Amino acid sequence: MPSQPLIRNYGLFWNIQDVYWGAGSNPGKLLGVPAWSITQKPVDFRDQRGVYVLYADYDMVYVGQNNGQQLMGRLKQHRKDDLSERWDRFSWFGLRRVIANGNLAKYNQDVHALNRDVLNHIEAILIHSAEPPLNRQGGKFGDNIERYIQKRDERLGPSEEKMLKALYESLDE
Repeated sequence: MPSQPLIRNYGLFWNIQDVYWGAGSNPGKLLGVPAWSITQKPVDFRDQRGVYVLYADYDMVYVGQNNGQQLMGRLKQHRKDDLSERWDRFSWFGLRRVIANGNLAKYNQDVHALNRDVLNHIEAILIHSAEPPLNRQGGKFGDNIERYIQKRDERLGPSEEKMLKALYESLDE
């Protein structure tokens, strides 16, 4: 059987202020677009499985996995548990690939990756999430691993940054 990549996609330093966490029967969304084409239709990573990292002002404060749960579910738990109010960003490294229709593929627990690929992925996760100052090069996930850039959910309205920019621009007129 051919080797398959362990990590299929990832997002770095997503802001919790740009996530619609849901309300009532609406489960919320974790939206991202491919880094190579930010005009693509957003992908919802709410159901992603893998490893995640929580940060407070870009300082790593917690590392976890969500093998048996949705990524969104674990993050929501941390917004209510003893980590609540102690983190403002997160990174994630996902096992489920994005398929042609923009959805996540079925969760496949039987990933057959070569040892060298697993070690490269572990190293890449650590380098990308911790950003150690003496690592001169970024981690190498290999081919067919996509980075996703966070997309702010439109239901949240404009960000504080956009509102302040509009205010400053109106003052200059």
